[in-house]
Amino acid sequence: MADESYDVVIIGGAAVGSAIAWFLAAESDFSGSVAVIERDPTYERAATTLSAASIRQQFSTPENIRMSRFGLDFFRRLTDRFGPDADISFREGGYLLLATAAGRAVLERNHQIQRAEGADVALFEPEELEKRFDWFSAEGVALGSLGLSGEGWFDAHDLLQLLRGGARKAGVTYIAAEVTGIDRSGGRVDGLRLSDGRRIACGTLVNAAGPQAGQVAALAGIELPVEPRKRSVFVFDCRDPVAGLPLLVDISGVWCRPEGEFFITGMSPPAERDEPSDELDVDYSLFEETIWPALAGRVKPFEAIKMVRAWAGHYEYNTLDQNAVIGPHPELGNFIFANGFSGHGLQQAPATGRAVAELITHGRFVTLDLSIFGYGRIAERRPVRELAVI
Repeated sequence: MADESYDVVIIGGAAVGSAIAWFLAAESDFSGSVAVIERDPTYERAATTLSAASIRQQFSTPENIRMSRFGLDFFRRLTDRFGPDADISFREGGYLLLATAAGRAVLERNHQIQRAEGADVALFEPEELEKRFDWFSAEGVALGSLGLSGEGWFDAHDLLQLLRGGARKAGVTYIAAEVTGIDRSGGRVDGLRLSDGRRIACGTLVNAAGPQAGQVAALAGIELPVEPRKRSVFVFDCRDPVAGLPLLVDISGVWCRPEGEFFITGMSPPAERDEPSDELDVDYSLFEETIWPALAGRVKPFEAIKMVRAWAGHYEYNTLDQNAVIGPHPELGNFIFANGFSGHGLQQAPATGRAVAELITHGRFVTLDLSIFGYGRIAERRPVRELAVI
């Protein structure tokens, strides 16, 4: 016998899981009970709270652009949803993606897709960028793509608190525990077991477990190629002003952006050092060996900077194609995936929340058709190639 029963149980209560819970609770056609299982209620190790908390429309896949545009609208209308005091300190500072001569054609092709989807982006030649930004060095750059509006950064903690608080206020139950088992019968999930000894029965189970999503899927006997990959973020000070710095993505793969009076920066480690890891120790060698030299070569005032502090978080890395997995399992229909965002989960949390709530309530996507991200491609090893992965 189960100790408790809910119509929907969501494993993972960070941004994606809480967005799903909030949208379900706000869905007029849904009147069921919802529980969120979160193993770390402090969120100290959550990918959400340890992320760089940014949003962009500069993707190559139309569905990714549409998800970000949904998220942008969600951010701009927070007070309509959560009240007059709702604020996540959203700063529309833009993204500036740079390309070498070899990557110019890809950036131009991506630009056409982005413009067709309504993104406010523009292409700039190297000399135009040097005129626009007096701190910019165009060495090795053949083209730049700049988001003029609708891109920027925000406070991840504030967004999570709005989603989580809104869900709880609407009647969603949050349970602090770790899932240790998932029970199946007759081609369905019928319950799950928790670390505190309880068994929870459910009508629908949603996997929103972030970097641990692959481990959660395995509890149900399902293969999901999602694993935790560590990403280090460095905070630094610069004694000279850098006016109008967007979130800059260099040709080296190094990114940086303003953060209050300081700046933050990072990059994906080389493939040979990018292994699955549950650790959160900072890889300081990346800053000294690769990041600082790249920054100094691109942003003139960054020749003289001082690291202030650093932290590490996790990507929930989809090893097949670094794209989301959203939708039901083809053989276990009441097991729904919301996983594998590979660094863009926070910005896509609102769209994912809306989409999964629609799947549960209506049995189909309504607002955005995200079927391209279904589990079928995982089973068939058929990747969806996103050319603008950061």
